[in-house]
Amino acid sequence: MNKVYKFFLTSICAIGLLLVLRAFLTSSRVTADNKTLYFYNWGDYIDPDLIDKFEKETGYKIVTETFDSNEAMIAKIKQNSTNFDICIPSEYAVEMMRDQGLLKKLDHKKIVGLDNIDKRFLNLAYDPENEYSIPYLWGSFGIIYNTKKYKAEDFSSWKNLWDPKFKGEILSFDGARETLGIGLLADNLSLNTCDKDKLVRVSNELVGYMANVRAILADEIRMYMALGEANVGITFSGDAASAIDSNPDLAYAIPKEGSNIWFDSMVIPKTSKNTEAAYAFINFMLRAENAAQNAEYISYATPNKKALALIDPAMRNNKTLYPDDDVIDRLEVFKALDKETTILYNDLFLDLKISPKAKEDN
Repeated sequence: MNKVYKFFLTSICAIGLLLVLRAFLTSSRVTADNKTLYFYNWGDYIDPDLIDKFEKETGYKIVTETFDSNEAMIAKIKQNSTNFDICIPSEYAVEMMRDQGLLKKLDHKKIVGLDNIDKRFLNLAYDPENEYSIPYLWGSFGIIYNTKKYKAEDFSSWKNLWDPKFKGEILSFDGARETLGIGLLADNLSLNTCDKDKLVRVSNELVGYMANVRAILADEIRMYMALGEANVGITFSGDAASAIDSNPDLAYAIPKEGSNIWFDSMVIPKTSKNTEAAYAFINFMLRAENAAQNAEYISYATPNKKALALIDPAMRNNKTLYPDDDVIDRLEVFKALDKETTILYNDLFLDLKISPKAKEDN
């Protein structure tokens, strides 16, 4: 019995020691996490110097993970495997995440500098009153082209892209909403059209457009256009501006029917365990000097009105990045689609990618 008692006592002590050790490690981890900001962002979408500056100013350590699509980002946050404190979704993704309960409602009393944001970019349909998101960067979707071969009038309308003279010339962006959007705009329809008959009709019409498409790409469009290896690219304003900086023979156009205006925003996911750090980051990025530095690094437009005065005049006056009001008035924000309509968009886009005419020319 004595040996059994000693064994029992030893076991109890060992278990107690393990529990104490576990509590210590958990406490240490919590303490460390209280000084850590888990940041979920697109690749190369913040100036690294700003991360260093934020860490030195606040004492928080930023741990960054990147994603390549809004859908992948949403799926990861749903898994709840990482306690991200700040995330940068696009406008329609903000709407989806809000509706799915994946975001924390913002406490505007903790936000400093929201009045720096241009009022035109606040209180938009995807997040009324900015209850869940703060604008980070914005831009448009349009056409970049070689001015030595084409004139601005060639891109006055999206319908012009069906012209046989563009056969094998167009680098088209690899996105369902964007590609179907070209057809919708050409027919003077909303980018958020959900009517199945209209979408099928537009998809059928786009087969003619696809006959002129040389390749369906994403970020590579900027490189090929900058190197002069293509004459027409359908892409985003920031990528267009970067390509034009490298190749002055290029220009950017938004056809008369208008196009998409997009916003990437700062949000606090429901997974956040350090909202104090999240608000510190939001306030840091709302400061005019930081917003200006970030916009110059990424070469996209900042929604921070006070930051504009600090940006290089050449960039500030760049109509590719900062179009006139009459152009902005013709731009439309993507709204979140229901599951059935999203599947329809994706299926129609896939059909276009493998259509006989598209396959023949790619």
